[in-house]
Amino acid sequence: MARYAYQAVDPKGRERRGAIEAPGEAEAARRLAERRWHVLRLHRDLTIAADAATFPISLADRVRQRLTARTLSARQLALFTRQLASLITVCPIEEALRTIARQTERPAARSILLAVHAGVVEGMPLAEAMRLYRASFPPIYCAMIAAGEHSGSLPAIAERMAELLERQAQIRGRVLAALAYPVALALVALAVVVALMIWVVPRVVEQFDESGRQLPWLTRAVIGLSRFVGAWGWLLALGAVLAGAAFARGLRKPAFRQRVDAVVLRLPLAGRLIRDVHAAGLARTLAAMIEARLPLVDGLRLAARTVNNRVQAARLEAITRHVRAGAALSTAMREVSGFPPLLVYLAASGEAVGQLGPMLERAADYLDREFEAFSSTALALLEPAIIIVMGALVALIILSILLPILQLQTLTGL
Repeated sequence: MARYAYQAVDPKGRERRGAIEAPGEAEAARRLAERRWHVLRLHRDLTIAADAATFPISLADRVRQRLTARTLSARQLALFTRQLASLITVCPIEEALRTIARQTERPAARSILLAVHAGVVEGMPLAEAMRLYRASFPPIYCAMIAAGEHSGSLPAIAERMAELLERQAQIRGRVLAALAYPVALALVALAVVVALMIWVVPRVVEQFDESGRQLPWLTRAVIGLSRFVGAWGWLLALGAVLAGAAFARGLRKPAFRQRVDAVVLRLPLAGRLIRDVHAAGLARTLAAMIEARLPLVDGLRLAARTVNNRVQAARLEAITRHVRAGAALSTAMREVSGFPPLLVYLAASGEAVGQLGPMLERAADYLDREFEAFSSTALALLEPAIIIVMGALVALIILSILLPILQLQTLTGL
């Protein structure tokens, strides 16, 4: 199925804008005509990725799709959800969507929200209108919105989702802010070392070549490395770029991506950190979906789609199969392994007392605190480690320059 954006006029003379799915443009026009709408404009909507298995698109369409893609960022989605949760308690959904869209500053985000609003005005449920823009509204998000609409508790679920998205954005922002200084420090230090090796060392050390005496081994090593970097640095840079491109291309292959993700999870410190972050996100998402009265199997199935690590996603799929077969969540986690023991224990306690949602929420809070403490300590140690390593490199370069000078002074004194 393809998606077509349209502009039409209904029998009452009102303008209608939105999108419709149909096998072809003629079928889309026919469906609009059945509504007794006069079609003004109808064209392929390339803002949403088409399903290549059911409707293959050309290379030109794919390029245009990438260039014209419009999506809501994680921050915009969290802000939209918070505004929606506040407005739908005092006004209808259509008015809330129109109000949010009008005050949105970014044109791309405004166009998406206006399209969702148009779908709701035409009679579509809010979740169905959002599913037309899957790049902006994840499957879990749409499922929870649908559950809220069916149960009549949409304001409460929207509030819960806003808290979940804001929490995720807060953690992501804290990590990026904490990494900004060490990364900048490492890049500056690396640039200083490269500049010393390419421009400073050759100018200083060439003065000692005229003496005809053998230079210290450290000086000879630094000179050799400096000449190699100066002559073949471009080749090293090109090789690094090609290796990065090959690695990125390899990540598109499932088998290679599976091996890389498995290696990442086995790393001494980073592996545990990634595991706990995924576990906290899973626990918080499942708690929200249980509160929305969604089936646990559906929650696990949808959560597996949002996990970037393929190994963790495979584990979630295995847990989903166990739960679908009748096993308890804690039992499935214990059999599959790869999850923090605290999460398994609290899940079992929640199942025993009929409070699985609140206990998963507690587990997520604890894992988030563990992550914050661990990441803060690791990053606090990373900064002095970078300074020590780069200081040692600069000290070796300076020492390689000073050794011939000291040697020359010793010879002169004799």
